[in-house]
Parts: sequence; structure tokens; C-alpha cells
Amino acid sequence: MTEEKLDKKSGYKTLLLSVILSSPGPLVLGIGLTIGRSSTQISDFTRRTAELLAIIASFVVYIMTHKEGMDDFTKRKIEKISNTFVGIIMCISGISMIVLAFVSDGGSKGNVLPAFVIALLGAITNTLFWRKYTKLHSHNGNAILGVQARLYGAKSIVDVCVTLTLFVVATMPDSKVSFYFDLVGSILVSLYMLRSGIKTIVENRLNN
Repeated sequence: MTEEKLDKKSGYKTLLLSVILSSPGPLVLGIGLTIGRSSTQISDFTRRTAELLAIIASFVVYIMTHKEGMDDFTKRKIEKISNTFVGIIMCISGISMIVLAFVSDGGSKGNVLPAFVIALLGAITNTLFWRKYTKLHSHNGNAILGVQARLYGAKSIVDVCVTLTLFVVATMPDSKVSFYFDLVGSILVSLYMLRSGIKTIVENRLNN
């Protein structure tokens, strides 16, 4: 098997694994929202749902652009559309989280344990994926894998912030400290996702 085919197979497997491991997150968090109402938890549910759509889109495009006979111009065009979509998803996710952070009330947050566990596992898993995508991109320069490296880098940082925030909310429920920590954590997560999305869109447009 040639090196190019090995790279293609490795990229395919990594994207497929990303889709599989990202799929349960929104479902578990959605169920968790029936017992917990932290603004960070709601924001995290919105973010993970949007990111799952972006990862699925990237996976589909990766398969399309690696079919035999597709010319380089068409391939780059499809990749740019996909990467722009990922950037837009990140921006929408960031904006929605900011809105949710400010419309959320300061009442009881309920049980945030499911969201905390998901965020903790996400921080570990996404860091591993970030390293994998970065290695793949540096090896073959594929645009789809490059944007996934950025997405997972952002996801890793966001999940660390979410984990810390939900830990405070879980250990000090209904306190002023947890309320402000929850609010600030949600806003910081939102701004980081928004910044990453804008940067992805701008760089994708400039990369002809």
C-alpha cells in the first residue's frame, strides 16, 4: 500500500472515530438537561450538537474529495466550502452560548454530574484527537484535517474550562460563587469558539 493511500486510510479512520465518539455527547447532555439547568451545561449541549454536525460534514466531504478521478480544482472548492461551514458552525455555537448565558436565570442548577463527566471525558478525548489531527495535517497538508485540528484544539480548551466550571457548580450549588463562575465560564467558552470560527472562515477565504 502506497504512503498516500495509508494517509487517506488514516484520515478516514480518524474522522470516522471522531463522528462515533462525538455522537453520544449531545444525547447524554440532552438527557442531563432534565435534571440540571446550568447555563454552562446548556451552552455545552448547544456547542456539542453544532460541532457534531460540523464533524459529520467534514467526514462526508473527506470521502467525496478522495474519490478517484476528482480534479484538484473541484476538490479544493469542496474543501473550502466544508471548512467555511465548520467555521460558521463554530460562530453560531459561540453566539448561541453567549445568548444562553445571559438569558439563563440564577436559580437552582440541579444535578450537573452528567455534564461534568461528559466534559471531563471530552477534554481527554479531544486532546488526543487534536494531537492526531495535527500530526496528520503536518504530514499530508490536507485542508479538511487541518481545520479539524483547529476545531479539536478549540474543543480541548473549551472542555477544560467547562469541566472546571461544572466542578465548581457541583461542589458549591446555589451559591453566588457558582453562579458567577458558571456565567463567566460560559461567556469565555462562547468567545473562544466565536474567535476560532471567525479565524477559520477568514483564513479559508484567504487561502486560494
